[in-house]
Amino acid sequence: MDNAKIRNVFIIGSKSVGQYGGYETFVDKLTEYHQSAETIRYHITAKAAGSGCMDETKLEGVSGFCRGTDGAESSFVYHNAKIFKLKVPEMGPATAILYDVAACRFFIRYCRIHHIQRPVFYILACRIGPFIAGIKRRIRAIGGVLYINPDGHEWKRSKWSAPVRKYWKYSEKLMVRHADLLICDAVAIEEYIQSEYGQYRPRTTFIPYGSETSESRMRDDDPMFLAWLNKNGVSPHQYDLVVGRFVPENNYETMIREYMKSESKRKLVLITNENPGLYKELKERLRFDKDPRIVFAGPLYHGECLKKIRENAYLYLHGHSVGGTNPSLLEALGSTELNLLFDVSFNREVAENCALYWTQEPGDLAALLNRAGSMSFEERRAFGKKAKARIEAAYNWETIADAYEHVFKEEID
Repeated sequence: MDNAKIRNVFIIGSKSVGQYGGYETFVDKLTEYHQSAETIRYHITAKAAGSGCMDETKLEGVSGFCRGTDGAESSFVYHNAKIFKLKVPEMGPATAILYDVAACRFFIRYCRIHHIQRPVFYILACRIGPFIAGIKRRIRAIGGVLYINPDGHEWKRSKWSAPVRKYWKYSEKLMVRHADLLICDAVAIEEYIQSEYGQYRPRTTFIPYGSETSESRMRDDDPMFLAWLNKNGVSPHQYDLVVGRFVPENNYETMIREYMKSESKRKLVLITNENPGLYKELKERLRFDKDPRIVFAGPLYHGECLKKIRENAYLYLHGHSVGGTNPSLLEALGSTELNLLFDVSFNREVAENCALYWTQEPGDLAALLNRAGSMSFEERRAFGKKAKARIEAAYNWETIADAYEHVFKEEID
């Protein structure tokens, strides 16, 4: 095909591909559904080292690995997309800023070297606002456009200090101001952008994340699944599940504390990344190590095994309080029959009446867990049917991939 007809899309902001985090899951699925597309070619940066870095050995189907590609630490091909691993120094909150700026500069240089025409730069999150005007000028100079996914409210995340949160809010304003298009993954986010920054007349569109409702291809007696059950001391439908990043704004403290208060005879299995500081803090505060029902299972990146684990959970707990449409929630709605969600607008927008909701009010989640434990199989299955229908109607990956293909091919003056 004539290269002039190919739209090259450069995705910046994902720490890795196919590992924990909303953006990491999004990039994985988007490239999967577009891997046979003839008119879109993806180029993605990933962290070569440090927190959340890319580990391609955990992915299936990686090829073309080489070192020192165009100045990157290394590169490889996955889902027909070129992944470039960049190394940046670890400097706390500043690491993400350095990483995004380095990725932008790397791809601008890459476009010049390889004579890429009409590139789309798609930046995930609003971290580099103070630098975006200059970056935008250089993108325009090579004939490109700047698209931004504003994510949720990064400036609300409790893990950041007050000065850092102030920076994120200021950065968000500048990113919105200079974007050619803002792709919002939740209606609430799009409404917020239009209301908060109406003076800039931002051009926005809504495209959510997606999920699937197909059953796992993994058999009930698959050795990997059986080993996971055995390692964590659980049986099918006799455990409750949490999957997500181990960070304060995902309400792990509330979920663990309330589970310990509940009458549940099941175990709460948490599949999450390592965060030694938060783990130690919650262990000292809650003493969850004294409750055999609380099981930290560690990370797991095998997609089919994760889906199998979700399908066999009695219920799924979702505590995310910041952000838009969360992939782990969509995946749970597509696989787990009963879902208990933290009561925030983003979660209600996604699940509507397909789930039950809880708050941080002491005793609220414990009471809901007790209620869930006494539900009949028919009651749980009814929730599961509604949840799957919701995913198929509003969050199927095929429709979402088509929407992205349309906006990436769109011409913007």
